Amino acid sequence: MNDKSDTQAMIVHHDSRVPQAENCVVRYVLDRRAAEHGERVYAVFTDGRPSWSFADLHNRVVETANGLRAIGVKQGDHVLTWLPNGPHALQTQLAINYLGATFVPLNTAYKGRLLEHAIRLSDASIMIAHAGLVGTLCEADASVLEKIVVVSGEAPAGLDRFQIFQESALESGDFSSPPLDRPIAPWDIQCILYTSGTTGPSKAVLCPYGQVAATCLETYPFMNETDRCVVYLPIFHIGGFSAVGWALLRGGSIAVFERYDTNTFWSDVRRTNSTFSIFMGAVSTFLLKAPRTEDEEKTTLRYGLMAPITTEARQLGERVGFSCFTTFNMTETATPVRTPLNPATSNNCGKPRPGIEARVVDPNDCEVPQGVIGELIIRTDTPWAMNAGYYKDPEATNKVWRNGWFHTGDAFRIDELGDFYYVDRIKDAIRRRGENVSSAEVEFEVNGYPAVKETAAIAAKSEFSEDEVMIVVVPVEGATIEPLELHNYLQPRMPYFMLPRFIRVVSEFPRTPTQRIQKHLLRAEGVTSDTWDRDKAGISVKKEKF
Repeated sequence: MNDKSDTQAMIVHHDSRVPQAENCVVRYVLDRRAAEHGERVYAVFTDGRPSWSFADLHNRVVETANGLRAIGVKQGDHVLTWLPNGPHALQTQLAINYLGATFVPLNTAYKGRLLEHAIRLSDASIMIAHAGLVGTLCEADASVLEKIVVVSGEAPAGLDRFQIFQESALESGDFSSPPLDRPIAPWDIQCILYTSGTTGPSKAVLCPYGQVAATCLETYPFMNETDRCVVYLPIFHIGGFSAVGWALLRGGSIAVFERYDTNTFWSDVRRTNSTFSIFMGAVSTFLLKAPRTEDEEKTTLRYGLMAPITTEARQLGERVGFSCFTTFNMTETATPVRTPLNPATSNNCGKPRPGIEARVVDPNDCEVPQGVIGELIIRTDTPWAMNAGYYKDPEATNKVWRNGWFHTGDAFRIDELGDFYYVDRIKDAIRRRGENVSSAEVEFEVNGYPAVKETAAIAAKSEFSEDEVMIVVVPVEGATIEPLELHNYLQPRMPYFMLPRFIRVVSEFPRTPTQRIQKHLLRAEGVTSDTWDRDKAGISVKKEKF
């Protein structure tokens, strides 16, 4: 536990809107949870390992923090984590924060340019990585890195330019609270989370403790310390990490799923006594189409955050018997819009929560009339409850923070009841199975194929929900493009979620007078009769296993 001097040194402020450090900073909250009800369960796992109490979590986090400190992590440092869901992801991210450092998680599907860009942008010299992933760094430009802690296996050959530490480096055996150079404040940066790079390379969002705490608590407003949240979304995304933080801040618990699986979802929910879950995108459709089982009929689930709350999502809630609600959120915000439980209509995002102002505006930031589509902009009356900008990108920060409002880049409309409806992305993004896919990144990789002259990556409608990735390509003069060969070229160069399902070859693109590709016309045409469909071709794409 922290000694009295550390507690007394905690920053105290007089603005009632901003949470005190003791209520939002990981180090102080974890110390208090372990002291007040250390035997309460914090996490259960689907892989059969014993559950963790808050006391267990505290011990693991403090021991890991001391191990990281011994290899050079200091307060204020940026530390990369590259880990799948599981115990290491939990204790490592929290241990980094326990030291007053900033954790920077990487998507486990990153490779190639996406990975190199994220590492360079992080300014982190130390990484904690899974043994099944770290081999990717053998050929990568990761010169900013100096030290790598490899967990869940041995480091492969080819990493000689890094100082490699085995997992035992985190098992320090030291359970005393490491000292701080200064108290950790609500406005300190807890984590840096990467955007999907919808209009270019991914941006690094600076997330203060105040914002993370607001996200964790405001995303799950109907739950209390008796509830347990299913965590199948990656912990490196705000969707997964928000549940980790919610349980810590609220005193509830989580059930850590290694991944989502329709066939085992209800049995895992029942076995872990979970009471609520996020149902992201097509998950609702998958479960609704699956046959009912005894585990579903006898489920312990009471709540479902449906994202989005479609007709199918509501039908699933009615079939299973849990209450539904939804939210709108971004990495940069803190769940500014949400519905009540069991809203009367589908496909809406609800109303701004207390403390949030939201408007739908035209390109000049003038509010549009009811029912007219515009861009959603938001602001909060609580300091540090939203992002602190993009790291090392003042131009992008200034672009989204204009006229005192954060510009989401998403198209919305408001109905006569004041409910907000998400319409489309103003940014050119594609959302597939819970992943935001950058069309710019897809196009860059496709354009590397020798026979491709130009590419347009667009969203195509899925029979489940959300989008499928579609590329429309123009071949170089005299060349032909075989979709299967192009797909095989892309597969080792892209994360699984970016790989196009649909490939269409055209002779030219529709263009504006300034020669911009008119993607909206390509989207309107959609999947045409001459479009190649990976699924119909019988080609399956699976997540990389390690």
